[in-house]
Amino acid sequence: MPDFIAAIDQGTTSTRCIIFDHGARIAGLAQREHHQIMPRAGWVEHDPVEILSNVDTVIREALAAAGIGTGDLAAAGITNQRETTVAWNRRTGKPLCNAIVWQDTRTDAICDALAGSVGQDRLRSQTGLPLATYFAGPKMRWMWDNVPAVAEAANRGELAFGTVDSWLVWHLTGGTFITDVTNASRTLLMDLQTLDWDHGLLSEMGLSRDWLPDIRSSSDVYGTGTGILEGVPVASALGDQQAALVGQTCFQPGEAKNTYGTGSFLLMNTGTEPVVSRCGLITTVGYRFGDAPPAYCLEGSVAVTGALVQWLRDNLGLIRSAAEVEDLANTVADNGGVYIVPAFSGLFAPHWRSDARGVIVGLTRYANKGHIARAALEATAYQTREVAEAMEEDSGIRLKALRVDGGMVRNSTLMQFQADMLNVPVERPKMWETTALGAAYAAGLAVGFWRTQDELRANTVIDSTWTPAMDAAARERLYRDWKRAVERSLNWVETNTG
Repeated sequence: MPDFIAAIDQGTTSTRCIIFDHGARIAGLAQREHHQIMPRAGWVEHDPVEILSNVDTVIREALAAAGIGTGDLAAAGITNQRETTVAWNRRTGKPLCNAIVWQDTRTDAICDALAGSVGQDRLRSQTGLPLATYFAGPKMRWMWDNVPAVAEAANRGELAFGTVDSWLVWHLTGGTFITDVTNASRTLLMDLQTLDWDHGLLSEMGLSRDWLPDIRSSSDVYGTGTGILEGVPVASALGDQQAALVGQTCFQPGEAKNTYGTGSFLLMNTGTEPVVSRCGLITTVGYRFGDAPPAYCLEGSVAVTGALVQWLRDNLGLIRSAAEVEDLANTVADNGGVYIVPAFSGLFAPHWRSDARGVIVGLTRYANKGHIARAALEATAYQTREVAEAMEEDSGIRLKALRVDGGMVRNSTLMQFQADMLNVPVERPKMWETTALGAAYAAGLAVGFWRTQDELRANTVIDSTWTPAMDAAARERLYRDWKRAVERSLNWVETNTG
C-alpha cells in the first residue's frame, strides 16, 4: 500500500492540503487564502471557483513539498467549513451564485417564519438544531427564492445544492454527488435517528430531495479521483469540527475538544445515542466510520473568536499580525475592567440571539490598546466557559480536561486564561493540525491504511498542558462581569433589515 494520506482542509478563510505518513507526521503542507466577500452588512460569501482553484493548487504544492506523486497516496480525505452552502448546475458543474457562508445572517426572516409561534426549537427534537441563520437549509431556501439562476436550474432538473464537502467531492471525482452524515446534520434537513433527508423537513423548507446529495458515512470510498488526484480514492468527508474531534481521538463518551479558529467549537462525544440539549447547545453527528453506529456529540458553537483578533488587525489597526496580540495583551497586568462581546453576527451557543451585536464595555480614560487586546483574548475563554457549563448540565458529565487545537492555541496567555476560567487542565497535542488529521484518519480507515482506533490513539502525544492558577474569587468576579457585558449586547437589532 502507498505510504501517505492527503487531507484537504477547506476552511472559512483558507484552504490547505497536508500529507501525512503512517505515524501521523506531516510530510508536506501548502495553504492558500481566499477572499471574504461582504456585499452587505451581515452577508458573507465565498467564490466556489476560487476555492476549487485553491484546492488544486494546494494539492500540487503539498505533493511537491513532500517530494511525492499521486501514486504515493493511499487515499485523500476532505474536511470543510460546514454550513457554508453552494448551488451549482449539475450538467455544467458551474456555480450558480457565490456560496453563502455559515456566518451570514440574511436568512433571519426565513428562520423566524419557520419558528412561528413555537419558537426556534421547533425542529430541535428531530434535527438537534435550533432554527438559526447558521444552518444550510435556510440558505438553500434563500437561494431558491432570490437567485433566478437557481430557480432556472431547478426547473430544468439541473440544480445541485450542497455544503462545501459535496462541491469538492463532485469536482474531485468527476461528478459523485454525496455528503456525509456530519455535514448533513448541519442542514436542518436530516433526521438524527434515520440519518437521512426527511421529507417533512424538506417540505417545511420548501426544498426538493432531487436537489440534494446522497448521505454517506464519514469514512467510505466515495469515488476515484480525477485530474490532480487521478486514481486516488476519495475516502472521507467530515465537517471541520467533527474532523478535529477525530483528530484528537475523542472516541469515548465524555471526551471533548475545543477548536479555536475563526470561531470556536467545543464538542463532547456523547456515545451512540443523541442527547437533545436543554441548554442551548447543538446535537450533531460526530462521525460514522463505515457501517458502524454513528457517534453523536453535543456542540457549542461560538461565532467569533479568532475573527475578533483579525478585526483588531484589519479594522482597527492595533496589531500588524495576529501573532502580535499576545505581546500587546501582556503589556498590561489585567483587562482594566474592559470586556468585548464580539456579537458581530449575533450570539451563537448557548444564547442563539440574532438580535445581539458587538459591544465594548467598561471603557475609562485608563484603558489602552493593551487592555483592548487582553479583553479580546479573554472573550474567547469566557465564551468557551459558557458553552462548557451548558454541556455539563446537558450531559451530566463533568469536564475533567479540555483538548485544544486551532490557530489560537499558539497563544499561551489565552490557554492559561482558558484553564483558569474552566478550572480544568487544558491540553495541547504535539500535532496541532488535528482537523486535517481527522480527515486523514477517516480516509485511512476506509482503505485499511490504519485498521483500528487504537492505532490512531497511539499517535497522540500531548505537547503542553496549562493548569488552573487563578483563585476562585477572582475567577467568578471576572466571569460575573462578562455576563453583565453580554446583557449589554442583547436586543440591539430591533427589526429585520434584510
